[in-house]
Amino acid sequence: MVEQEHPTPTETTAPSDFPAPAIAAEIFKENITNAIRYHHLLATDGLERGFMGPRELPRLWERHILNCAVIGEAINPGVTVADIGSGAGLPGIPLALARPDLTVFLIEPLLKRSTFLSEVVASLDLPNVTVLRGRAEDKDIKKQVGTVDVVTSRAVAPLGKLCGWSLPLVAKGGKMLAMKGSSVHEELARDGAQIKKAGGGKAKIFVVGAQLSEPTTVIEIPKIR
Repeated sequence: MVEQEHPTPTETTAPSDFPAPAIAAEIFKENITNAIRYHHLLATDGLERGFMGPRELPRLWERHILNCAVIGEAINPGVTVADIGSGAGLPGIPLALARPDLTVFLIEPLLKRSTFLSEVVASLDLPNVTVLRGRAEDKDIKKQVGTVDVVTSRAVAPLGKLCGWSLPLVAKGGKMLAMKGSSVHEELARDGAQIKKAGGGKAKIFVVGAQLSEPTTVIEIPKIR
């Protein structure tokens, strides 16, 4: 794929200077308009509130929004998903936009971020998304969410600790999907005991979004007990 040229971010740069790439319409289909609105919210309110740095503006689509949306390739139709440490909504909101058949909980402990998430969900009118303020390990969160089919995360914690937070929310037979970087193999080798203690089974590392210039590396860990 030929990488688009973008202007260098300046004080006068606008979200419209970074239009949606053609592949976005294929990924978001009927929700492409909402995906563009989400991009605008990240590039304006998200930037002003410090959730995104100005250098991220040229790569909001490829590195953040599309990069997150494609994890839907690893999720079955019609299931329930909990996105922990959702931050500004990544990966939960792009996933919910790309896969409106899913029921998605966005779990975020920080007030300013959970407030932003609630504003985004209201602005985009996403009936399949619920924002919950708290930590994945909180009793109140567990009570509200129960157990889900899939728990997602992006850049939340080292793998062992992440399993301890994610897998208790996963129903037996379900799985956690964590977006990770190149160190994922080392994390898996290092944290095997913690994964097993949390009830995780044999992990699988794979790539989704092969059509993107920056495909997404995901580790999948099933809940076996």
